[in-house]
Amino acid sequence: MNRKNYDVIIIGAGSVGTPLTMSLAEKGVSVLCIDSAPSAGQGNNKCAIGGARATHSEPAKVVLGLRSLEIFRTWQDRFGDEISWYQGGYTYVAYDEDTMNLFRGNVPLQQKAGLDIRLINAGEMETLVPGINPAGLLGGTWSPFDGSASPMQSCYAFQRRALDLGAEYIFNETVKSMDIEENKVVSVTTDKDSYTCGAVVNCAGSFAVEVGKMAGIELPVFPESHEAGVTEPVERLFDPMVVDIRKAPGSANYYFYQHDTGQVVFCITPDPPIPGTDIDETSEFLPLVAPRMTGLYPRLANLKVRRTWRGIYPMTPDGAPILDRCGPDNHYVAVGMCGQGFMLGPGIGEVMARFVTDDVNETDRQVFKELQLNRQFTSEEALK
Repeated sequence: MNRKNYDVIIIGAGSVGTPLTMSLAEKGVSVLCIDSAPSAGQGNNKCAIGGARATHSEPAKVVLGLRSLEIFRTWQDRFGDEISWYQGGYTYVAYDEDTMNLFRGNVPLQQKAGLDIRLINAGEMETLVPGINPAGLLGGTWSPFDGSASPMQSCYAFQRRALDLGAEYIFNETVKSMDIEENKVVSVTTDKDSYTCGAVVNCAGSFAVEVGKMAGIELPVFPESHEAGVTEPVERLFDPMVVDIRKAPGSANYYFYQHDTGQVVFCITPDPPIPGTDIDETSEFLPLVAPRMTGLYPRLANLKVRRTWRGIYPMTPDGAPILDRCGPDNHYVAVGMCGQGFMLGPGIGEVMARFVTDDVNETDRQVFKELQLNRQFTSEEALK
């Protein structure tokens, strides 16, 4: 057995576990992050397309998104790492009154939560996204401070800072069990060793349910497969991430943006969902997404697709994460990111670090109230 005792053990070195490890190390906590992969960010993180937004319809996620954006936006100036941050903003388009009315209802609530967002008309949308299909366009929303960054560059940057602050990482080890005494986790056992600890945080992504069972809790997290793709690079066509939430046969919303390399990155939400953890790309994806994208933005018609890939969204019933202390007294969860772990991870890392060290503020308390495990799960976020 490894004889060193850690204040906190993080299970999962991905979009949430890695920034949480960093945030705990910044607070002087001795922390160990364990992952079964060979290095950080090799699970769902590397499948993320890189969008980072605070444009959510739930206040807790707006708060977490705003803090994450601040970390992404200032990272290179503060620490020198290139993470490919690009502040292109996010725009949600509306081609029917139902969608526009949804936005009209959401925007005041989003503004109240601190988000810089406004409704725009069709002419403003055409200026923001030159070449967008004008037929039937009503307008939409515009959030100028959202953007994009590289999931892998960001994850490695967070890991490097955590290591500089004394955190430790162990890779190529799979957590198999937790030793619980007097309703506290006292050690975590992998397929190679055991590690003693003062607290544990489950950040296991697609494997959150299995890890939760080791602590004696059931987590309502259900993995789904989502597919994405990237084109060849071209000169810049538009700045924002463009999101269309209309449903069509076989799909719900879809979204795309132009990376700072000039490549267009895109993703679609299958409808009905595809449950499970299959990460093999499919022959159905491009025929499904291509007509929707070119119909909305005809300039994309002649771009060549370089590759497609598939990742996993660990979903919850209402499309929001679960941040809580549950099961044993010193056991915490930051799970069910619903495909938004990358964009929310830095903010979640900070609030969870304060939670674990009993240093929460009033805003944190509201976040945890909204995202606790024992909520009703009766509503579904409009912009998930």
